[in-house]
Amino acid sequence: MARFGFIQDKLEIKFLILYVAARLIEPVPFAAMQELTIVDDGIDFFDFSECLSSLVSSGHLTLSDDGLYAITEKGLHNGKICETSLPYSVRLRADKHITIYNQALKRRAQIKSEVTPRPNGTYTVTLSFCDDADESILKMELMVPKEIMAQDLAQRFQKNAEQLYTGVLNALFEEPKDTTAEKASREGSAP
Repeated sequence: MARFGFIQDKLEIKFLILYVAARLIEPVPFAAMQELTIVDDGIDFFDFSECLSSLVSSGHLTLSDDGLYAITEKGLHNGKICETSLPYSVRLRADKHITIYNQALKRRAQIKSEVTPRPNGTYTVTLSFCDDADESILKMELMVPKEIMAQDLAQRFQKNAEQLYTGVLNALFEEPKDTTAEKASREGSAP
């Protein structure tokens, strides 16, 4: 069958898989490896699957018990030698997808949430937003009455951690508003 992309054979598919795996910041599942590798019309699912399996068998990649693929030293070495044989346009497209995926992995690692039951039947939601060195830049513990509420807060925090951080900073730096009690005490003490 004629191929229509730049990738023309299984050896080039293997080179591309190694190229992708070498640039990922952590091991990834099959679906992610597939999505990041099939960036050319010359690659089909079955050839990709066969090549991925072959790279695991040859020791270029590892497959963990929880289904995550990672590159080995052998894969790094051999992939580095062969990566320039990949078409430039395919490498560019792969780099774009890898960058986006790595950013998502990095963000997921920076935003943490944990739901813990309390003795009184309520739940504590611990929300943490960390920097690149895994140091908390924002950490909150909130008490909620129901587990479903706790899970919802954790999910919302995952989606909006940056906005929450910015909102907290803005709230802390804005001028305090006079409360009715403060206003009344100032007016009562006025001459």
